[in-house]
Amino acid sequence: MERKIYVWEAPVRVTHWISVLCLVTLALTGVYIGNPFITATSADQYLMGWVRFVHFVAAYIFVVNLAVRIYWSFAGNKYATWKALFPFSPERIITLFRQMSFYALISTKPPSEIGHTPLGGIVYFLILVLCGISAVTGFALFSLYNPAGPMHTLFGWVFSLAAIATVRLIHHLIMWFLIYFVIVHIYIVLFLDSVEKNGLLSSIFDGYKFVEEKKAK
Repeated sequence: MERKIYVWEAPVRVTHWISVLCLVTLALTGVYIGNPFITATSADQYLMGWVRFVHFVAAYIFVVNLAVRIYWSFAGNKYATWKALFPFSPERIITLFRQMSFYALISTKPPSEIGHTPLGGIVYFLILVLCGISAVTGFALFSLYNPAGPMHTLFGWVFSLAAIATVRLIHHLIMWFLIYFVIVHIYIVLFLDSVEKNGLLSSIFDGYKFVEEKKAK
């Protein structure tokens, strides 16, 4: 017997899709900023200026959206809480190793989880850290255009840790890592949705998953 339960609350789903839109926008504009393959025919077009404007607007939205999601990890239900991201309990640690065994093709059946899996939680935390570094390095690079401005006051210290070229390289590499993560994330979701058949894919749209009666209690 299975029960349909509400797992992902609206703030979780909304912040997820805002993050998707922001990351796509940041990646596309970031690639152009790093390698401007379209040349403006006149100064009036202000092409690079508009691309940079869109890039930084997406960055601001992404940071605010991330802050909302972090807040909801304290205010949301048990599936959204930050505690669900880490394998604290012995049971979760066992599930972590079972999950790693499945992805290593040692086991043929993935451990069933209602919310975030332990391995997924760890990966999401690392992605959060990388997004934070990307935001800091990005705002630091932006601050170079006004060394006397408030942005440089907040983020100029980054250049005391690394040269400008190094900061730009770190920012660029994180972008490619996030692109790789998105590709793998989509593949894993589609794969697990076909294996578990519990509404994993549709849950990020409507919030509901189908779970065994005994696990839904």
